[in-house]
Amino acid sequence: MQRILDRFLKYVQVDTQSDPNNPAFPSTKKQWDLARILVAELENIGMQEVELDKNCYVMATLPSNVSKEVPTIGFVAHMDTSPDFSGTDVRPQIHRNYDGKALVLNRAQNIVLSPDYFEDLLLYKGQTLITTDGTTLLGADDKAGITEIVSAMEHLIEHPEIPHGKIRICFTPDEEVGKGAHLFDVNKFGAEWAYTMDGSEIGELEYENFNAASAKIVIKGKSVHPGYAKNKMVNSILIGNEFASKLPPADVPEKTEGLEGFYHLHSSKGGIEETVLEYIVRDHDYEEFEKRKAALIQIATHLNKKYGASIVNVELKDQYFNMKEKIEPVMHIVDIAKEAMEQAGVRPLIKAIRGGTDGSQLSFKGLPCPNIFAGGHHFHGKYEYVPLESMVKATEVITNIAHLTAKRNI
Repeated sequence: MQRILDRFLKYVQVDTQSDPNNPAFPSTKKQWDLARILVAELENIGMQEVELDKNCYVMATLPSNVSKEVPTIGFVAHMDTSPDFSGTDVRPQIHRNYDGKALVLNRAQNIVLSPDYFEDLLLYKGQTLITTDGTTLLGADDKAGITEIVSAMEHLIEHPEIPHGKIRICFTPDEEVGKGAHLFDVNKFGAEWAYTMDGSEIGELEYENFNAASAKIVIKGKSVHPGYAKNKMVNSILIGNEFASKLPPADVPEKTEGLEGFYHLHSSKGGIEETVLEYIVRDHDYEEFEKRKAALIQIATHLNKKYGASIVNVELKDQYFNMKEKIEPVMHIVDIAKEAMEQAGVRPLIKAIRGGTDGSQLSFKGLPCPNIFAGGHHFHGKYEYVPLESMVKATEVITNIAHLTAKRNI
């Protein structure tokens, strides 16, 4: 447990925040800092074929220790942290034997992590919680996953009596900006299937996720002196408001759950001459997903007819798709993960991801890749935390998956 804690604390203090506005790959140079640390650590624990490629992907191999043929499996986690909140100068705090009461993260700024608002805290009474100091995110998304994979590989190396086949691991850059799997070389990775360690609450096991697209709505206006603007001015801000008002008001993240899709307006910028609305579009059902994208086009068409010119332009870009269709034909890989959790004393929580992981893109690239809990909560912000015990259990689940895969095929 202490070794896992020390490893995690070392990783989270390396700033690896990615940048959605930089087309370079990786989007920030600082991601290389953690990549190089991981290469050195993987070599130190005895991993083989450790490689850091030109695109900042770290790959390594744990050779099989059984004589019969066993499927090669993989484990994947991402190195970058979210652009949504600062990842600079992370100062983690350790709260041992959590008593179920409010945790003061930052007394000077009155930042409190309380079960009155975050009820999930009560699941972890008596455990060791790692939190932020209220000024940054923590980075458990996904440095908890990295910690668990490295720790599991170290455990298997130190315990050769545990049978396992060949295991490949990969740490990716730029997952948080949707590019984590873009340059992932599935053929070089060489696994029959893999698991991303990128889920949240202990027990999460996910093989279904949103279909996802981005939408950029560019509205052109015409600025005229307001005193002489009648029948001349075209105020793009007001047309932008009108565009947004035509979407279903209940189809937003804060009013949806489960398999319900949404439109999320995450950026609105503009003036009279030009307004830009940026949405993300999400739905688990592919047909409904296509309808949502079509609705944006229909609104733009209506407004263009109304105002007599093509002043509203919609740019749609698909981001990833629901991996369910790629996982269902190979459901034994989910069954193995479920059994591995049960062996570790963890109750599997099988549900759909209201988001996406590298695994969704990798599944469509030919590497079926369900998602397993990493243990953290409230990612992308100052209230992020992770129970140490959840990371320990995730590490155990990885080793159990390795053993079960070998056992089923020996």
